[in-house]
Amino acid sequence: MKTPAKSPTKAKLSRAFPTLALEILLIESAGGPVCGVDEAGRGPWAGPVSAGAVILNPDDLPEGIDDSKALTHARREALEIEIKARALAWGVGFASVEEIAELNILHATGLAMCRAVEGLAVPPAAALVDGNYRFRLPCEVRTVVGGDGLSLSIAAASILAKTARDRLMVALDAEYPGYGFAGHKGYNAPVHQEALRTLGPCPAHRRSWAPIRALLES
Repeated sequence: MKTPAKSPTKAKLSRAFPTLALEILLIESAGGPVCGVDEAGRGPWAGPVSAGAVILNPDDLPEGIDDSKALTHARREALEIEIKARALAWGVGFASVEEIAELNILHATGLAMCRAVEGLAVPPAAALVDGNYRFRLPCEVRTVVGGDGLSLSIAAASILAKTARDRLMVALDAEYPGYGFAGHKGYNAPVHQEALRTLGPCPAHRRSWAPIRALLES
């Protein structure tokens, strides 16, 4: 008696990992170094927005660079060290809660990106920027939707932006205890909501944000 054939199982689609393909194309057209640029912290209720900019060395790439959201905390921190040690240049920039209130989050993000690019030891001829908004930077700009999953330079920048902001939020947790900044990093979370109801906003909160503004006006 024949054993019934097993139904074929659907093969899991493997996720593509970022490469240097976009960088190579842009280096040729721009005629010089290309940096990847990405931000962290556009959505939280507290803390600054940060940005990273990285010019990778194609002959000395750290292994495992990926979108920061796809990595564990420990892996991001390990890769941050390798990226800073082996990249041709890297920079990190911030825009404060006051600048977010004055400029709005979109333009404050652009300011943080500009500061990150200006901090590069090697001036880039062009930048690959994650997303679809063409920020004004001190070089040619090419936007890449989903860039942190396509471009190694953008992925590296996302790691630096995320690790730098996370450390700053841990420092703010010590300065303003009770809100849980070290855990949720300023994002909307039940513990954050409860702390805001109990303690009210602190200077690290984005007072121009609707939920925070509502608390201040109540």
